[in-house]
Amino acid sequence: MRQRDPVEARADSSRDLYDIATWEPRSRLDRLSGRVYGGVVRVARYLVYLLALLITIGIVAQTVSAAVEFVSFPVLGVLTGLSAIPALALAAYVYVTDVTTDEPLSLLVATFILSVLFAGFAAIVNSAFGFIQMFGPIGYVAFFFVVVAPVEESVKLLSVRLYAYRDDRFNAVIDGAVYGAVAGLGFATIENGIYISRGVLNSTQAMGPGYLAQLGAAGGTTAVRALAGPGHVIYSAFAGYYLGLAKFNPDRAGPIVAKGILIAAFIHALYNTLATVGLPVLTAVFPDVPQLLLFLGFVVVYQGFFGYLLYRKLRRYARAYRAVRSDAERTGGDIDVESTEFDG
Repeated sequence: MRQRDPVEARADSSRDLYDIATWEPRSRLDRLSGRVYGGVVRVARYLVYLLALLITIGIVAQTVSAAVEFVSFPVLGVLTGLSAIPALALAAYVYVTDVTTDEPLSLLVATFILSVLFAGFAAIVNSAFGFIQMFGPIGYVAFFFVVVAPVEESVKLLSVRLYAYRDDRFNAVIDGAVYGAVAGLGFATIENGIYISRGVLNSTQAMGPGYLAQLGAAGGTTAVRALAGPGHVIYSAFAGYYLGLAKFNPDRAGPIVAKGILIAAFIHALYNTLATVGLPVLTAVFPDVPQLLLFLGFVVVYQGFFGYLLYRKLRRYARAYRAVRSDAERTGGDIDVESTEFDG
């Protein structure tokens, strides 16, 4: 319930409190003020889009343009696409678990594109605080839990919040999980492309130029990124679910969104920590086991566990949805949705 001024709280409904303790657009100036505010918000939103586009273009151009000197751009594109297939499959699964209404393609595509663009924001912040990793294992843990995971999960959620969330077709809590998963797919795709390009450059510095050597390095990076990519979908689906929950609970929207980001960031940071600090320990304990095989086992167990928790959350919503359907709705109708828009 919103907080009220003492005058409004004590006045009866017949008293006009316009411009005293309450407000609504009545005069021309009021309506002009509304248009000015709306215009400023729209301009600010488009400036964010433009800034994200410029940053992402700069990052991609710098990395990919150097890599294409050794491996052609189409090859990098194909490898990036292949690396995103597991994440795409998981995002598609989240999509089909939506028991309410199908999400429009336009909103899905827009969310994907925005998550690709907003990845540049995360890259800048991660680079700015990358020096924390100089402090050894403790530095890595701090970097992952305080910087990388919270920032990346926030920018992915922002790609949902700025567009799909504001649309009336975002009309169920579970829609947040769907758009969150798509945001994770977009982020994983651009991140994979950058990592694959950097893998080519790093191998060039280590082994010198050579097409087969660079292609082999790119292929190895593709395999690793294909295993890591679904994680982004899982993290963002959790955060997106709580964004959807916040939309229909506007009085508690802030804490609900924060809860989603905390959950997603924890899962994300723990994964990074175990992959960076824990895997070398496993390699030392099992020196005869190929490192890629150890990584595969770790990913399957870790992402499988949290993927199962996500599955249970989505299934719980589906059961509740089916339980409240009326007899008429079970014969083919849909549950009416009263959308409470939260634009704060």
